[in-house]
Amino acid sequence: MVKVVAKNFIKEEKIEDFLKISKELVELTVTQDKGCIKYEMYQDLNDKTILTMIEEWESMEFLQKHMQSKHFKRLVPMMGEYSKKQGETNIYTKAV
Repeated sequence: MVKVVAKNFIKEEKIEDFLKISKELVELTVTQDKGCIKYEMYQDLNDKTILTMIEEWESMEFLQKHMQSKHFKRLVPMMGEYSKKQGETNIYTKAV
């Protein structure tokens, strides 16, 4: 199992636009990408401009296929246009 935490720093005036695209990405990923266990966007309680995608995949292979999907390649660059700085992405496997 693989978990991904992708933290995004969004321009305040672009939060709604970012969330609209995120919703489409979540819906397409959950319905079309094999091996997806969870794929959810969260908003920080203290700073609404921090939006974090938390993902869970059956394997690294499924995650890599997701990153090559048409919807990922189309939507993620659009989301990046709303960022105020580069995001942070970490990929985890269970340690204990």
